Amino acid sequence: MSTELLQRYQHVLQRIHKACQQAERRPESVALLAVSKTKPVEDIELIAQQGQTSFGENYVQEALQKIALHPELDWHFIGPIQSNKTKPIAEHFNWVHSIDRLKIARRLSDQRPADKAPLNVLLEVNISGEQSKAGFQPQDLMQAASEIAQLPNLNLRGLMAIPQAVTDFESQRIPFAKMRSLLESLQKALPDCQLDTLSMGMSGDLEAAIMEGATMVRIGTDIFGARDYSQS
Repeated sequence: MSTELLQRYQHVLQRIHKACQQAERRPESVALLAVSKTKPVEDIELIAQQGQTSFGENYVQEALQKIALHPELDWHFIGPIQSNKTKPIAEHFNWVHSIDRLKIARRLSDQRPADKAPLNVLLEVNISGEQSKAGFQPQDLMQAASEIAQLPNLNLRGLMAIPQAVTDFESQRIPFAKMRSLLESLQKALPDCQLDTLSMGMSGDLEAAIMEGATMVRIGTDIFGARDYSQS
């Protein structure tokens, strides 16, 4: 099992490297976030030994147990955020990818411990306009970003999206290109913010995301294998 995990991890790194070459980008311009939700800490430790430092989690209680064992790693919260879970997220994570409303951003800022650096945050965008998905609508993004950028204990770093799943490469590129354009607009409107992150692209579409400017891809299944929902 450990050999297979390492092989899958190396294969994902190779995919990222090849996609960067095809997009004429430097490989180091794209970070890999290993999505470790529902996976045992032993798997995290194994690829951490290979140099992987950033891990994504969806479930607060599960994540807190892992963070307690490895506080030195870079922990990203990437799941839906309930109001009653903002305090542990603000206290223990380095990044939050899934801010989808102002109320959540304000609570995270208020609850970020004073002895910690500002929490790096991304705004989730419902880029495909799906009713079943959370996220800011593109037309509401500028106002929300302007307000969130003023919160004292948050560091607004960019945007995140999970577009509607399609298999055709050119079709995959379309929402990612829209995301790049949205980030560029925010960068012009908020020049004092460190807006340097586009978190987009997963196991099935990372190549299209990198072609359109992703700076962070979130890969779970193609590293760790199929999810074990009994552990969630």
